[in-house]
Amino acid sequence: MPDAATGRSPAALQPPVAYLPCRLDADGQVEEVMMAQLADGRIALMGYTALDRFVAACGNAHPWVLWKTEELEALRAIKHYDVAYLDIPMPAELRIEEPSS
Repeated sequence: MPDAATGRSPAALQPPVAYLPCRLDADGQVEEVMMAQLADGRIALMGYTALDRFVAACGNAHPWVLWKTEELEALRAIKHYDVAYLDIPMPAELRIEEPSS
């Protein structure tokens, strides 16, 4: 059923930006947006709709970049991905946590 305010179905709604996990170079600049390989071989872009969700899903020391969702196709042209997921926990081996003191 379409949303009364926008006329779009809820499935078509997306946030204006997403926090994406990334790797930084030695100068602290974004080197690449990280993707996750799924069990079936597909590559997944993992995005998060809020910083607290990113930290909960990716770890409290994981670098991130804020990306406009309208520009995700441009990202796909640079680094291919097959599917995109929002607010799904990052695989444990890709999480980055601050060491406990």
